[in-house]
Amino acid sequence: MGSWNGMTYEGKDTLLRVVRHEAEDFYALAERPGVWEAPTGCAEWQVRDLVGHLVDVTENYFERFDAARGGLEVEPAYGVRGMAERAGERGRSFRDVPQVELVERGRTDFDKMMGLLEALTPEDWTGLNVSHYYMGRLPAHFYAAFQLMDYGVHTWDIREGSGPEHALSGEVADLLVPYMFVLWSATAAPDPEATPFEIGIRITGGANAGDTRVSVGPDGLSYAAGDLADLTVLEFDAGSFVLTAFGRCHGGTVRGDREVADRFLNLFFRI
Repeated sequence: MGSWNGMTYEGKDTLLRVVRHEAEDFYALAERPGVWEAPTGCAEWQVRDLVGHLVDVTENYFERFDAARGGLEVEPAYGVRGMAERAGERGRSFRDVPQVELVERGRTDFDKMMGLLEALTPEDWTGLNVSHYYMGRLPAHFYAAFQLMDYGVHTWDIREGSGPEHALSGEVADLLVPYMFVLWSATAAPDPEATPFEIGIRITGGANAGDTRVSVGPDGLSYAAGDLADLTVLEFDAGSFVLTAFGRCHGGTVRGDREVADRFLNLFFRI
């Protein structure tokens, strides 16, 4: 994976380059006349709510990095179960802020966040643990990935709400593939009484293509690269994998037992 693995410092420059591009696209779309109250691909969110969400989460990141650098305690993680509802409320809380003002605030926050991320050393990238409001302590590189998730997927959301056919950027999708397995782990809700099972996930192209065996048990999901010949397999291109993991579409191709595939795909709650 090399420079296309944002979980390693080698992938830092690539990840931040793609984040910059997506953020510029996002704000260029959000600042257009007449779009502020338009629907998006994120249910019940208007374009202005997406901008409010970015302002909300990014400004919280500043506080969390300050706490991590200063060795300060923060409140326990809120948890991902209530994330969708709370994030929606927080995003909508900025609805009274005028479009020009909120977009400018978002751009300013983004520039500050990029400065913070660019300054991370190799040791910081994987060794500085920062407490995320919803997910708890995470290595610093996750915050660069969260910026990419927000700007990449929400740029897709704006385009989805506007009508014309469109697709997710290949660079965004390739970089996010490894993080989608983390997202699935965080949002899985397996039945503790159900029989454990395995399924294969095949990413068919892009910088992070490959085969992954997924084991589902009462305690959640575990992953390992490996041969999938004995398993039901879900095949995805990188973009459909990311959009499916985020609940934006029902993508993928089933190779094998549909019941097993459906059982897996319905394990997750949305955030």
